[in-house]
Amino acid sequence: MLNSEPTRRDFLKTGSALSLGAVALGSLSKGVFAADGDDTIRVGLVGCGGRGSGAAAQALSTEGNVKLVAMGDAFADQVESSLNGIKSQLKDRADRVDVDEDHKFAGFDAYQQVINSDVDLVILATPPGFRPIHFEAAIAAGKHVFMEKPVATDAVGVRKVLAAAAEAKAKNLKVGVGLQRHHEEKYLETIKRIKDGEIGDIRALRVYWNGGGVWDPRKTREEVSGEMEYQMRNWYYYNWLCGDHICEQHIHNLDVGNWIKDAYPVTCHGMGGRQVRTDKKYGEIFDHFAVEYTYADGTKMFSQCRHIHNCWNAVTEHAIGSTGVADVHGGKLYKGLAEAKENETYRWRNKDAKNPYQVEHDDLFRAIRENTSYNEAENGAYSTLTSIMGRMATYSGKEVSWEDALNSQISLMPEEFSWEATPPVVPLPDGSYPIPTPGVTRAV
Repeated sequence: MLNSEPTRRDFLKTGSALSLGAVALGSLSKGVFAADGDDTIRVGLVGCGGRGSGAAAQALSTEGNVKLVAMGDAFADQVESSLNGIKSQLKDRADRVDVDEDHKFAGFDAYQQVINSDVDLVILATPPGFRPIHFEAAIAAGKHVFMEKPVATDAVGVRKVLAAAAEAKAKNLKVGVGLQRHHEEKYLETIKRIKDGEIGDIRALRVYWNGGGVWDPRKTREEVSGEMEYQMRNWYYYNWLCGDHICEQHIHNLDVGNWIKDAYPVTCHGMGGRQVRTDKKYGEIFDHFAVEYTYADGTKMFSQCRHIHNCWNAVTEHAIGSTGVADVHGGKLYKGLAEAKENETYRWRNKDAKNPYQVEHDDLFRAIRENTSYNEAENGAYSTLTSIMGRMATYSGKEVSWEDALNSQISLMPEEFSWEATPPVVPLPDGSYPIPTPGVTRAV
C-alpha cells in the first residue's frame, strides 16, 4: 500500500503542503521532516566565485541539518578553489560539505547538473547575466532558491525572473535575493522610523555608491582559449554579464530608496561616462553615473555611483523629509535639514547585531523549515529594473519611463552558449570595445 504521509523530500522539493488541506497546513512545523526521518536541507551551489562561496558558507551556518552536496561553475578550477574556501570558512562545521567528485560540474550546463542532483535549495551566484536562465530552471525543477543580486542585466531577463517568481509562489517555493539590507537590524529600525513619520513626509532621496572600483581584469588574452572565456573570466567589464556597476553594485542603494518609498520610479534621466578607466582591458562599462529618478508622487531620488580612485567616496542612502533628514546607512535621524550632531534625534546602536549576510540565509532556511511565505524575487527584479533603467537613460542620454524600460525588447545575451560562440560585443581592430555614446546609443 502506498504511504499517504508526505515525505520530507516531497515537501522540500515541491512545496506539496499546499495540497494537504487547511487542517494539515495548521500543523506544519519543523516536524514535517520527520516523515522519512531526515530533516537535512541539501544545497547546490551554482557560481563558485567569492560571493558564491560566501553565500554557501552562510547557508551551511544556518540552524538545523544542512549539507552542500553539489557545485557547478563554468570553470572547473573555480569549483575546486571554492570548495577549499568553503571548508576553511566553516572550520568546525566542515562535515556539512559533502561534495563528491561526481557532483562537481563545469561548463555552461553545470547549473542544470547541479539542479538535477537531488538538491532542495540552489544558490545562484554566477555573473548576473545568467541569473534569469538559472532561476527559471531551478523553479521549473521545484527547487527553493537563494540568488544574488542583481537578478538580470536587461529587461528581457527581468521579465523572465518575474514570470519564474510567480511560478515559485504558485509552487510554494521559497526565494531569497541578496539585498541583505532588508535583513540588517540598522536598516530595518531606521526605515521603520522613517515610515512612522519621524522625519515627516519624504520629499527627496540621495543614494550613493562612490568608490575606487573593483578588481582589475584577472586574465589576459594569452591565458584564455578565446573571446568568450576572456569576457567570462573578466565578467565585471561586460554588460551582458554584469549590467555595469550601476546595476551590479548600486542596486543596493537604489533598492533602499524604493523600500523607503514603497514604490518604484516612473521616469529617470541621467548622465555619465568613461573618463578615467579608459584602458581597453576595462571592456565597455562606464566609470561614473549620475541619475535623477522620479516617483509617481513627484518625489526625486538623486543617484550617484563612481569607480574612480582618489575621489570623495560614499556608499550611503539619505532621506529628506518635511521635518527632518535621515542618514539611513548611518542609522541616524535629525531634525531640520542639517545632518549635524546637535540636531540628532535618533542613533541606532547595537554592537551585537548579527551579520545581515548571515541573517538573510537564517530567514530563508527558517521559512523553508516552517513553511512560511517567503519570496523576495519580485522586489529583486524591480530593483534590478530600477538600475537597468538608470543605465538605459545614461547610455542613451534620453529620459526613460518605467513602462519603456520594462517592455524593452533589447536583449544583451548571446544567441549561443559555448566556448566557440561569439559574445554580444567583440573588440574593435585595436582591441578596444565600442563604448555607449549618449545621444547616439539606443538603449531601450
